[in-house]
Amino acid sequence: MSRDYRNALSCFATGVTVVTTVHEQVDWGMTCNSFASVSLEPRMVLWSIRKNANSHSAFTTARGYTVSVLSSMQAPLAGKFATGDLSERFAGVDMHRLDSGRLKLNQALAWFDCQLMQVVPAGDHDILLGEVKDFGWTEQPPLLFAQSKFGQMTTALVD
Repeated sequence: MSRDYRNALSCFATGVTVVTTVHEQVDWGMTCNSFASVSLEPRMVLWSIRKNANSHSAFTTARGYTVSVLSSMQAPLAGKFATGDLSERFAGVDMHRLDSGRLKLNQALAWFDCQLMQVVPAGDHDILLGEVKDFGWTEQPPLLFAQSKFGQMTTALVD
């Protein structure tokens, strides 16, 4: 991929999430900013994963995944779940296990526990469509990602 194309894409500010799953009794987690809503009825969301990612097989063959939307105070977690081995990613993180068996970050701005419905091939990524089985949210400022940097909103949202 050309650097210019990547730079152009980075102009679109996104939220930041950590996605987790359990595969063969092992917890998997990664940072993701491709998360998006798909449908309100039924409740569906999506995110994408590189086909050559180490965790690709775990996420695409597990029964589901949990998305934790990071708050502005959780930028260190975004970095932690983007690199290193699995044991390092989860070490010392404040989280708990949901009824689905997957992990949710406790201080997350919002979370969505999803049943995997479909994996859609899309170039060098796969799109994972999930039906939201449980969710929750709080009122905190979100962590943002744009132009390869983390940030937060400096002005209030307008109704």
